[in-house]
Amino acid sequence: MSSQTYLAYDYPLLSTFWTMLWFFLWIMWFVLLFRIITDIFRDDRLSGWAKAGWLVFCIVLPFLGVFVYVIARGKNMGRREVSRARAQQEEFNAYIRQTAAGGRSSSVDELARLSEIHDHGAITDEEFRRAKELVLTGHGPAEHSDSAARAPGR
Repeated sequence: MSSQTYLAYDYPLLSTFWTMLWFFLWIMWFVLLFRIITDIFRDDRLSGWAKAGWLVFCIVLPFLGVFVYVIARGKNMGRREVSRARAQQEEFNAYIRQTAAGGRSSSVDELARLSEIHDHGAITDEEFRRAKELVLTGHGPAEHSDSAARAPGR
């Protein structure tokens, strides 16, 4: 009942290389499998039965199922991922714009509008200066319209 013990110098360098290669390929296989499964679940165009069929195919015959899926639908996997990322970015940007605006225009927007009006000659330099001071002190047109709306109720 003697068992052999392998020491580090008993395992040749080429065997170490092949072991690392197979381990890497094994990990890559699982990454590909999980990516395909998430793509199946995330695709809105597939019906429930189609999703179930692809999942059964990929679970029962994993190698064949994954390779057939990559051949049949692999070209659009990247497109779906990019369009999903763009949609998420647009939603995030819209949320940031809405949150930053706070329901009213910012002082930068009001100053830009005032500058355009002044450039067109609709207001004088003195009116532009006064309006700019009001916007910069926080008593811009948005606040005046609120106070004007409340004034008749006094």
